Order: sequence, then structure tokens, then C-alpha cells
Amino acid sequence: MTTAPTHPETARTDPPADPPTGLPSARPPLWDRRFALFFTARTISLFGDAMMPVAAALAVGALYGISGVGFVLGTWTGTFVLLVLFGGVFADRFGARRMMVIADLVRVLTQGVLAVAFFAGPPPFWLLVTMAALAGAGVAMFLPGANGMVPLVASEPQRANATLKVADALAHLLGPAFAGLLIALTNAGTVYAIDAGTFALSALCLVLIRLAPAGTPKGSRADTLQHGPTDGHAHAHADTTTHANTRPDTSASAGHALRRDLRQGWQEFRARTWMWAVILIWVGYGVLVFGPLVPLSSALVGTRLGPNAYGLAISFLGLGAVLGGLLALRLRPARPLAAGTAAMALYTVLPLCVALGADLPLLLAGHVLGGATMAFWSVMWATSVQTHTPPAVLNRVSAYELAGSVSGIALGQMLAGPAIALASPDRLLLVSAGACLVGCVALCAIPAIRTLPRAAATGSAERGAPSGPQKG
Repeated sequence: MTTAPTHPETARTDPPADPPTGLPSARPPLWDRRFALFFTARTISLFGDAMMPVAAALAVGALYGISGVGFVLGTWTGTFVLLVLFGGVFADRFGARRMMVIADLVRVLTQGVLAVAFFAGPPPFWLLVTMAALAGAGVAMFLPGANGMVPLVASEPQRANATLKVADALAHLLGPAFAGLLIALTNAGTVYAIDAGTFALSALCLVLIRLAPAGTPKGSRADTLQHGPTDGHAHAHADTTTHANTRPDTSASAGHALRRDLRQGWQEFRARTWMWAVILIWVGYGVLVFGPLVPLSSALVGTRLGPNAYGLAISFLGLGAVLGGLLALRLRPARPLAAGTAAMALYTVLPLCVALGADLPLLLAGHVLGGATMAFWSVMWATSVQTHTPPAVLNRVSAYELAGSVSGIALGQMLAGPAIALASPDRLLLVSAGACLVGCVALCAIPAIRTLPRAAATGSAERGAPSGPQKG
């Protein structure tokens, strides 16, 4: 096992230029069997997930207040941050799909237990915290593999990421309103029961995905007949995953092998200045912007305009994300992170309109804009990570960037309750708006982020990595 980054900077080649826009597109189709099943699995579980913030804010908040909501959400996020690095290692060692299925089944259990608890009566706070910790552990095992699976099941990562983002956005458009309606008509137990069912269906779809076996030639007739056309990147990654699952562990101990895999993932992450710099800034975003946004805005909007207005605002956030995902399907900027940073500057409007007590139409417009800008950035970021990282370590690198970007959110969620003793929620959200602008200036000021080029989605079975990793 190497102890240095797999692809040194001197070995990098520039990505091939895109074909002229006037010529017919030779892009392979996106919707083969593998991607269709993966898309279905993600869409189903995303719809269930989209109901959870409203359920937590309204059901948990009604029982235990803003501090209770912040602590439950912070426990979920903190457990995720603590375990996600191991999720990346396990996904590379045992297979991304296998870890995703196990994680789905764990969350069937946690959400099912909470559903029963809410049906039986007000659940104790310790049960909410315990299930949040277990659910966070499940997500930690799930997400690194989910990010790594995209190049495995799709020939063009940006199109796949944008399509998944649109599905995510539609889920966030419909899920919160549906959750609010269910809570009004029944209780939170119904929402948690439906969420458990979505994870069960997701696990079934993932089990049905048949990845290319090791040694299948790129573009072979057998693979095309079974899965539809694909590129060499997926085969290279499938071979890597299969070998990782079958090779014997020759290390002195499993602990040594785990440390070795974590170290290699860290070296690949650290070698990319653009990646760790973004994550460092995102930690600040998590503490000051994303973490406190849900507990503070749910309290302000719910108190001033009612709980239905907050659910509607979250749905409009999803509508904006649909628009941002569709925009990312059409635009292919030469500098994706620079374009994403320009979009993120507009996210400032969201916390600002909540803090200033905007009326409902302006509040909804701010959420649409915030959702669109965040969705566009998310597609640009995910595609950059997937196309500038070697497939053999993609799950581990994804785990490091997830751990960093989410760690600040956990802290921000936990501090939201105590912070209102120092300042009112509206003043805290004004700080969030200012921090968002400062973060965008910092992103633009770092050349490795500002100048990172778009990598072409090309087959690379011979090299075992996507073309042109940029480590700047």
C-alpha cells in the first residue's frame, strides 16, 4: 500500500477539450438499468429524509423547545462526523453498495422505533437522542459510498449529480409540506413510519443493482446488453471495489490496515489544496450559517407566521433547488467552483430575509433563491470531487470532505440554543448572513479554488482513475 498520493502532480495531463458545440453530441445515455435503480433508491429515501426537518422542528420542538431540537439534530450530525471516516474505509474495503444497504436497514430500525414511540405517546428525550445517534451512524456508513457510486453507475458525473439534485430538490419541495400535513392530521409517528418504509425500499433497489464484474472489458457487448452503454471509469471503479472485497488482508492486524487506509485517504485529501481549503471554509459556514439556520428560522417563522408557513418555506427551498439542479444540467462552466462560489453569494438572502422579518411572499422568494444557489454549488462541488479523485480512494476522500463540511454544522446546531441567551434569533441570523458573504470572498481569494478546471468525464479503465486529477 502506498503512503503517498496515488497520482503526483507531475503525472497529471490536461483534460481533453469538449467537442465543438455545433457538432452532434456523442454522449452516452444516462438512464441505463444501474443508474435508474440507483436514482430510484436515492429519490425514495430523499423524500423520507425531506420530511424529517419539519418533523424534528415541529414535533420535537413542541416537546423540548429550540434547545431540544438543536441537541437532537446536533447529536445526529456529531455521530455522523465521528464515524464517517470509517464509512469511507469500509466502502472501499467491502463495497459501497453493501455498506449502503446495511445503513438503510439500520435506519429502518431507528425510524421504526421512533414511529412506535410517537404513536404510544410523547417519547422521552433520551430515546430521541439515542435514535438520532444511531441514525447518524447509519448515514456515516451510507454517504461516502453514495458519492462514490455515482461514477460507478453513470457515464457523466455532472449530468448524474444534477439529475440527483433535481430529485433531491423535488423531495424537499413535496416532503416538508407533506410532513406538516401529516402532523396536523395524525402525529409525528406517521412521518417516522413513512421514513422507515422509504429506507426499506431504497435497500431493495440497491440490492437489485448489478455492477460490472471484475475484468469485464470496457464497453464489451456483454456489459452493454446487461447494463446499457457506459464508460471505462465505472469498470475501473468496479474492479477496484471487487478486488478490495476479495483480496486477503496481509497486514499484521486489522487495526493496522484500518490506519493505513485512513492515512492514504488523508494524504489524497491533503494533496488537493482546493479541496481542503473549501472544507475549512465550510466548517465556518456550518457553525455560523447552516447549523443554526433550522432551529432559529423555525422558531422565528413559526412564531410570527405559524408552523404551516415554515413548512411552506422549506418546500419553496426545495423548489429553488429544482431550479438550481436544472441550471446545473445545462451549464458546464470551465471553472466549476468559481461559478459555484458566485452562486453561493446569493445564498445570503435566505438568512437575511428571515432575520429582517420579511412577509410571506418575500420570505418564500428568499428560500427559492437560497435553494437554487445551494443546489448549483452542490453539483459543481460533487462533480469536482468525483472527477478529480482516483476511484480507488474516492470513498475515503469523500468521507474526509463530508466529515469536515458537516462537523461545523453539528457544532452550530448544538450552540443555537445557548446562543439565544446572548443575542436574539434575528440578530444571530444577521451574523449568519454576514458570514456567508465573508466565506464567498475567502473562496474567491484562493487561486486553487478559483482556477480549478472542469475535468472531462472520460473512460479511464487503463489508468484506473479519472483524467486530470488537480491537486493544486
